[in-house]
Amino acid sequence: MQSLYTFKSKKDQSISSGETDMLKHIEDISKLQIVVVSFLLFLFRHAENFFEDNKSKFLPKDEDINPNLKFIHNSFFKFFLKNKNQIRIYEKYTVFWNDNDHDIVRKIFMEIIKSDLYIKFLNDEEVSDDKDIKFFNNILNDIILNNKILHHILEENSIYWIDDLPFVATIIMGNFKNKKVIIPKSVFKNQSDKKFAKDLFRLTIKNDNFYEKIIIEKAKNWDLDRIAIMDQIMIKMAFCEILNMVELPVKVSLNEYIEISKYYSTSKSKMFINGLIDSAIKDFNRENMINKVGRGLM
Repeated sequence: MQSLYTFKSKKDQSISSGETDMLKHIEDISKLQIVVVSFLLFLFRHAENFFEDNKSKFLPKDEDINPNLKFIHNSFFKFFLKNKNQIRIYEKYTVFWNDNDHDIVRKIFMEIIKSDLYIKFLNDEEVSDDKDIKFFNNILNDIILNNKILHHILEENSIYWIDDLPFVATIIMGNFKNKKVIIPKSVFKNQSDKKFAKDLFRLTIKNDNFYEKIIIEKAKNWDLDRIAIMDQIMIKMAFCEILNMVELPVKVSLNEYIEISKYYSTSKSKMFINGLIDSAIKDFNRENMINKVGRGLM
């Protein structure tokens, strides 16, 4: 969707060039996953130095001399740090977090140790792997990935990464829950996934005029100029999947674009998109335009 928006904005770009840009952007999501997880490595090392440096204060308090080290002595970092080969890969991304003027690791660490999440974690006498991992998932979701400076650093590398962040966060937190820290090789599971992305991109462009006519016909009380370009692209992609992707159930396409519209559209345009796609599906069925392979795909 993002790549189709970019393609539409570049009047003189070829489809093959647009497809190349799209595939690079998609593969960069793997890089984003590594970048985000690498932040936790640097956070851990900063925490180690922080607790050690506090012991050398001119007038250290008792909590400085005998700090609660539950933050760094926990099962999360144990399983994270045990794979030395992975750690070497994450260390290559030091440029993201150290080579800037934002002092982002220290700032986020200070935000964490002042948070209710941190205080509750330290005060919880029950120790378990699940609680350790849940704590780090919570600080990742509630503090780290909501930080505006971190967003700025990521956006400097790719304008798409902020939109990709919720998706990547879900993958990372799912891996942590299953006690995995994975170096992703590719976003695509296999070649059929990659082919699906390319087909969706090319066929949406190829059938643009046809899909636009359907939108105009269905949106009788709306001028096309009043429909946001991103909304138009979402609708056209939905049409493309429903009419061309023979192994993909209609309900899956409908539900996916309903979810996407929740993220990218206003509440009014979201209702408009959902209603328009649903109405178009009824017409497609009436005119026998939908051809799916397999049972239960309609």
